[in-house]
Amino acid sequence: MENKITIICDENKIRIDKYIKLEGITRSMIQNLINSGEILVNNNTVKVNHTLSIGDEITVNIPEPESAEIIAEDIPLDIVYEDDHLLVVNKPQGMVVHPAAGNYSGTLVNALMHHCGENLSGINGVIRPGIVHRIDKDTSGLLLVAKTNLAHLSLSEQIKEKTVKRSYRAICHGVLRSDRGKIDAPIGRHHTERKKMTVTNKNSKDAVTHFEVIERFHEYTYIKCVLETGRTHQIRVHMKYMGHPILGDEVYGPKSNEFALRGQVLHAAEIGFVHPVTKEYVEFFADIPANFTNVLTDLRGRVK
Repeated sequence: MENKITIICDENKIRIDKYIKLEGITRSMIQNLINSGEILVNNNTVKVNHTLSIGDEITVNIPEPESAEIIAEDIPLDIVYEDDHLLVVNKPQGMVVHPAAGNYSGTLVNALMHHCGENLSGINGVIRPGIVHRIDKDTSGLLLVAKTNLAHLSLSEQIKEKTVKRSYRAICHGVLRSDRGKIDAPIGRHHTERKKMTVTNKNSKDAVTHFEVIERFHEYTYIKCVLETGRTHQIRVHMKYMGHPILGDEVYGPKSNEFALRGQVLHAAEIGFVHPVTKEYVEFFADIPANFTNVLTDLRGRVK
């Protein structure tokens, strides 16, 4: 399995643990790799506070994955595409992506372990094998899953460079006046409710969402959202910030709704990227699920 990636530094006077950014790999994970000698600069070991110079050659070695103590479960998967390098999976609403406190079974990873066995990338560790990026439990739609470390690194770099197309469909409260627009508002952890995110200038990251109206109703709007960045809860937070929270979102919107929905009506409908091996641009689409279409049918029936 391919485990190494070489990076030529293009910045001056920057700490190595700040410079190396791979989607899904935290700074602490990078620091651990540096401390264990898995990351070299010009073939030499360095400390986590090492300052890079332009032209430095950084070699990142991703160790072989440990045996994961995750129970493989025979859970049906809606696989939109699969080859020897990656999968594109259509995740149903209500499924958690990877095991965590309170959710050690029934996750996408449990299902992937059964489907792929050991053929999943090990970059994100034993709890998140193959997971390149995530979507929320109650968001449905397309996810990229890497089988090899080479594929994982390539896809992560594309996400970092904002070249992966990620398009969502949603129904929000209220009627949007503009046909399209751009929400450019930084997102960070809520200062009192730590499980929530919010638009803030304090300890935040840039976040950009593009939206387009597909259809308007009396009290709701059917929209398309395209991510330029991929922050936690980004679309949900940005639509709340606009005064138009996603229908069914009990965290960022009303606690109840007239459709008795549990979870936001938000679907990752399209994803496009350059294949890590063939180098061809590929794009995939997943139809909106039944909970979504049922609401649209209801709303469309009201205007007749």
